[in-house]
Amino acid sequence: MKMFLNCIRRRLQLLGEKLPRYQRNIARYNTSDDSCDKTSLLMQLCADRYYISPEAFHTRTCTYGPLGTELKKNIIEQWTSAVRSRAYVFGITTSVQSRMCEESVRIVNVGDLQEILHQESLSKKEASQKIQTLMKASVSVRTSLLQGALQQYIQALELVNRTLPFGLAETGLCHHSDSQLRHSSGCSFEVTESSLVWFCSPRTSSQWMDYWAHQRLQWWRKFALGPSDFDMCNVVDEELKEGASHGVKVLYKFPWGLETLETLWSLGDTLLLKTHQGTCTKLQVLKLHPTLTPVKVALDMGRGSSSELRQVCEGLFQEFLEAGISTWPGYLDTMSLSLENLHTKYDEMGVLFTVMVSESTLKGGLLLVRNRDTTIRETMHISEIKFFLLKYISASENF
Repeated sequence: MKMFLNCIRRRLQLLGEKLPRYQRNIARYNTSDDSCDKTSLLMQLCADRYYISPEAFHTRTCTYGPLGTELKKNIIEQWTSAVRSRAYVFGITTSVQSRMCEESVRIVNVGDLQEILHQESLSKKEASQKIQTLMKASVSVRTSLLQGALQQYIQALELVNRTLPFGLAETGLCHHSDSQLRHSSGCSFEVTESSLVWFCSPRTSSQWMDYWAHQRLQWWRKFALGPSDFDMCNVVDEELKEGASHGVKVLYKFPWGLETLETLWSLGDTLLLKTHQGTCTKLQVLKLHPTLTPVKVALDMGRGSSSELRQVCEGLFQEFLEAGISTWPGYLDTMSLSLENLHTKYDEMGVLFTVMVSESTLKGGLLLVRNRDTTIRETMHISEIKFFLLKYISASENF
């Protein structure tokens, strides 16, 4: 099962919650009557406040002003930090080009198309065949981020030793056609989306849907002047997307009425099986420079009281996370590996250090720390480990 969180940026919705504060400013634009489009007024206000470019009124792609660019960056950073705060949520980057032949948005050379249409000697059938050939040779662009996550599923599954659940998060550009948009006026053809695709077993899908719906609602309310203006509702059967068994909308009460900010979908495995069709890939990892390696530390636990050791690991994981040290939560892995196999796995991942929490940690605060490049193991007190790692990472820039 997968749940797709599609965080839609539409008409700078976060600014909408501040609209009442600027009623006097908006009034000077309202030169017609009470039926004036409040969305256009909001966009005009955003343009006057340097959040969007005046050019946005004349193009199908919203262009940001200096403040809007910073606002967008901050929103993406806040969204990313929220979804990546859970262990086993990984960031990915996929191509805006799509290999799925059924994609509805394609980039076609207008000159080539006009050349075909202007050839009067061509019969209708011949022209149609040439247009079909042109379409097949054109570039298909993605309309959502879901397919990219599905394509990376097997590789990520190998990374976590074929253990569910885990998530793949991404922010990137997508292209929407008019048929995908409820409003053809004032909406961007090119949109920035953020998505978390959460892979879990069918048995736990309902619980995870409830968990992520609650997390997303709390995230939106965190930044609101009026938290009670946010709400959730189930997607009615008539609006369910293909392959979805359930959907949840996060709504906001704008001055002009309720609108959907974000939709969570509970999907089956149809699209996943179609993407891979039974193929299997092997994970290949390069040994990278310390500054470039994606994971700096692997946090694992040895012998001792499992519950107590896990508490220590979780405390260290949060401490490393807050310090900006990318950490692999190996202590959550239920697959039992020998110490040597564990080190081999982390070496292949390029992990700089393996930190082992054991009975010695509970008794005297001592950790076993292994260096990837020297393979030397040494003991270190738990109070020193964070500063040691930060110092090493900082010094590695001069390697």
